[in-house]
Amino acid sequence: MRAFQMQCKAETIRILRNPYFVFWSLLMPIVFYIIFTKVFNTNIQDKQEWQAHYLMSMTAFSVMGSAIMTLGIRIVEERTKGWSVFMRITPLSDQAFFAAKMIGQTVIHLFSILIIFLAGALINQVTLTAFEWLMSGLWILLGSLPFLALGTLVGTMKRVDTASGVSNVIYMILAISGGMWMPMEIMPSIIQKIGVWLPSYNLGNGAWEIIRGNSPEWGNFLILLGYFFLFVLLSSYIRRKQEAAV
Repeated sequence: MRAFQMQCKAETIRILRNPYFVFWSLLMPIVFYIIFTKVFNTNIQDKQEWQAHYLMSMTAFSVMGSAIMTLGIRIVEERTKGWSVFMRITPLSDQAFFAAKMIGQTVIHLFSILIIFLAGALINQVTLTAFEWLMSGLWILLGSLPFLALGTLVGTMKRVDTASGVSNVIYMILAISGGMWMPMEIMPSIIQKIGVWLPSYNLGNGAWEIIRGNSPEWGNFLILLGYFFLFVLLSSYIRRKQEAAV
């Protein structure tokens, strides 16, 4: 048990030292938040609601990037450098090793949520009730699970540069088509029809509903859960095929 705890701690520290995490998960969402609330969209009717809405978007955008890119690319790096093979001679099982990665990444997501929420409160004086802060943060934290599973799917790729390029494309497509950068209502109709089925939209929509005093829709929960199981099954299947081929 102590070895598992130490591995969780090590995974968390490694992520904090990773420049990918600092840029994609903290710096870029905060910069976008400033641009879209301080430079653009400054004359909208309900400015406070927009500032809270976009804060949720950028927080969800942050955990998506951390899960897909930071986790996925790191898994590929470890396998190409032989680290994953080395870990097999330690007392930790493969399942415990991956669980430690997931827990470490979840701790980082909690840290990101707190930092970006604080940035929204300081930059635009976003004011929500304690319940809304808590529930929207919990929703985004739990809603990051399908993206962690997607990160492990990216981690099955053989080359770091391939994983980096593919994860960047997936990340941006999900963010734009899921209404993270611009409200879904102003997107082309074809994007709207596709977007409502994407995990990114359903992650964001749950938080958007909470800050409006509502509960996340059941469809948001079920779609995220479906993507979680889909990505877990795919990554598990591919990993077993890769191990059998060795």
